[in-house]
Amino acid sequence: MAVVIFLILLAVAAAVVVSVVKSNQRRALERKERELAPVRQFAFEDVTALGEELQLLDIEMAGRELDPGEHADYQRALDAYESAKRAADKITEPEHVKGVTEILEDGKYAMACVRARVAGLPLPTRRPPCFFDPRHGLSVEDVPYTPPGGAQRDVPACQLDAERVRAGAEPDIRKVMVGNRRVPYFQGGRAYQPYAAGYFGGFGPMDWMFMGLLFGGGFDGLGDGIGAIGEGLGEGIGSIGDGIGGMFDGIGDMFDGFDF
Repeated sequence: MAVVIFLILLAVAAAVVVSVVKSNQRRALERKERELAPVRQFAFEDVTALGEELQLLDIEMAGRELDPGEHADYQRALDAYESAKRAADKITEPEHVKGVTEILEDGKYAMACVRARVAGLPLPTRRPPCFFDPRHGLSVEDVPYTPPGGAQRDVPACQLDAERVRAGAEPDIRKVMVGNRRVPYFQGGRAYQPYAAGYFGGFGPMDWMFMGLLFGGGFDGLGDGIGAIGEGLGEGIGSIGDGIGGMFDGIGDMFDGFDF
């Protein structure tokens, strides 16, 4: 009889462990979704921005017969927009955002090529997008910039932001929410690395960018995330320990009542 009771209680203890593990997994998935949501929204906003630029380009090209080169670049930009939309719809991990921004970068360059061909100008040198906000389009030059709490480094800037920096004014930086603070996207934490890598990774070493992402203002957010993970693990282990301990206390009490 005692052995049967022991096996029953052991089965119940195992069920408690499984329940706690599933609960921790659910919380981990919820945490992952909270971290992914703003980055996914970032990607969708950039896709929308490219679509709006294409609408403006369509108005500019209205009534004009495109030559083969102009038509090819214009089609390339349209294809990039459609591909980026499909890729954005399939984002389930922060890493997937890199594929979206790579496509968007190509689409923006294709649009710049269309405008250059129509104006009778040489094709633009392929440069990275504006560091301060990739939606600004291709950069025109590198400018010295010191991010909050970081070291000065040269970053690619669009014409307007380059002028702002030279005048000592604040560039038009895209911001994100980290906790209750608005910070530059490049200091938003690890989740924004793939976003930046898709836009800038094809133009050489990304060390300066990743240093800003990891060790700038977003480091506090990263530390909070690690702390939350640690707390979750601690709670889960504690719950499992408490559950098993309670079960075996019960087992001990039951066996105290038996005379072997």
